[in-house]
Amino acid sequence: MLLEIASLVLVLCGALLCLTAAIGLLRFRDVPSRLHAATKPQVLGLLLIAIGIALSLQSWAVVAFVVPVVLIQMATAPLAAHMVGRQAYRNGSIDRTNLVIDELADDADAQDERG
Repeated sequence: MLLEIASLVLVLCGALLCLTAAIGLLRFRDVPSRLHAATKPQVLGLLLIAIGIALSLQSWAVVAFVVPVVLIQMATAPLAAHMVGRQAYRNGSIDRTNLVIDELADDADAQDERG
C-alpha cells in the first residue's frame, strides 16, 4: 500500500512538472525562457514518472526499459536546447542587449565575415 501511494505521488508530481513545462512554452515570450521551460521541468517530470512506474510495476523488465528512456532523454534534451538556442542567436531571435555575457559574439562575427 505504501509503495503504491509513493508511486502515485511520483507520477502525479511528474505529470504536474510536465504540465508546467507545456504552460511555460506557451506563456514565455523569449527563446531562452522557453528553452528553460522545455528542458528542466520536462526532464525532471519524465524522471519522476519513470521512477513511479518502476515502483508501481516492480519488475526488472520495466526498469530495463525505463532506464534507457530516461538516459536518452537526459542526453538529448540539453543538446536540443543548445542547438535551438544557438540557431535563435544566429537568426537574431535573441535580444543581445539582454545578455550578461555574450560568448558567441566572436563566433557570430567570424561567421558573418565568411559569408
